[in-house]
Amino acid sequence: MNDPIRHPLVYARKLRGLSQTGLALRMDKAARRHGLRSGADKQAISKWENWLKEPNQDSQCWIAEALEVPTADVESLGWPYWLPGYDAPLPLGPVFTVQALREAQRTAMDRRNFMTYSAAALAGLSAQWAAIEPERLTMALNGKAVDSELVDWLEDTSAQLTALPTEQRQHTSKLMDAHLETVTDLIDGDNHNEATRRRLHLLAASLASTCGWHRFDQGHHYAAGKLWNAALTSAHAAHDRDLGAGVLSDFGYQSIWLGEPSAAVGPLGQALIHARHPSARSLLFLRRARAHAALGERSACHRDLSAAETELLSDATDPAPGWCAWMSAADLAVDSGRCLLDLGHAEEARARIDEGISLLPRTRDKTRGIFLTYEAHSLLRSREVEQALAVTTESLDLAERIGAGRCVTLVRELAPAFKPYRQVAGVSAFMERLNAGEREPAPAGPFRSLLSRPGGV
Repeated sequence: MNDPIRHPLVYARKLRGLSQTGLALRMDKAARRHGLRSGADKQAISKWENWLKEPNQDSQCWIAEALEVPTADVESLGWPYWLPGYDAPLPLGPVFTVQALREAQRTAMDRRNFMTYSAAALAGLSAQWAAIEPERLTMALNGKAVDSELVDWLEDTSAQLTALPTEQRQHTSKLMDAHLETVTDLIDGDNHNEATRRRLHLLAASLASTCGWHRFDQGHHYAAGKLWNAALTSAHAAHDRDLGAGVLSDFGYQSIWLGEPSAAVGPLGQALIHARHPSARSLLFLRRARAHAALGERSACHRDLSAAETELLSDATDPAPGWCAWMSAADLAVDSGRCLLDLGHAEEARARIDEGISLLPRTRDKTRGIFLTYEAHSLLRSREVEQALAVTTESLDLAERIGAGRCVTLVRELAPAFKPYRQVAGVSAFMERLNAGEREPAPAGPFRSLLSRPGGV
């Protein structure tokens, strides 16, 4: 199977059968039509496609003309979101529910790992979710009604798979995919009453959300986005606002992870308007605080962190929705620390991260692996290299044991910060270990922008 395409410019170029040299020639022709020279060559295009450099505004216009894309998109959507190949999410409503689920399932083998919804598309989807009320579900009794015992079994089995320890859940992706396909077939069959239909939509939303997280953890962001679009559509059809808010939270987290925190603020705000359970609201405030911190918005970040803590301490009569039932003081402490780290308060950040890790139950090993990388980052900021190396090695060992590709990516993004300390015992061996398994770098990650900032580690 071919290597996954890592940049949308590669995909856009190959859609038109162009080599890098061919694209450069087309760009030059476009520039000459305006009495200018593009200056683009194979080497420049290679840098753009490997995330080493971004083309300036003029070069983007020449690329757009070469690819027959309206140049107005260059300014309105920004690089690289205006490039051909980015999909728009399907709108919400009963007409599109099954289509969204089918389309999401077809992405399982899709190689466009770099692709996500643009900020504009995500903002539109969240606004649509907030404004449109789903139509009343109608009775559908075409043939024999779906056996409620089958739905019981699907719900119970899905819950058991989701509740497995992290190390076992890495092997359940195909089972979850099969469950989602079965539920989609049942919905499409339209041979059930209104109550059963709502249960099926709720189950489809939950499964699509979980399957989306599987893809996200593997770095398959295009597939994750498709699955979360399907989850939002099904949650909307089931009249479950809290579940829909959870899916918007997933989109927001993905945007932050990929270095687009500004794209997360609006959808998380829409979700907060409608989410009711304190645990749900606490998580939404916490993730929005992360976005504000990444944007350097100190006041807004601290305001949301305070709100997240207040909500988490609130008494709730109902159990938390499944998508946020894990939200705890450990998550609040560590993500608060991560916000402080982004804002430049390394010592305070380290104390909060250490506190959160000590509170985290052993059953959440994937989360522990991610939290350990945050701790390593704070240690590197304090120049405590030996301890940072120990923590990073622990995170990598854990990530490889449980098959958590996203954690491995985080560790790799810390590697540049260790390079100045090769003389420290163990650092050279650790770098060699990373180099031995190194793959093509992902387009973005939560440490890339931090490591490149002035004053970074």
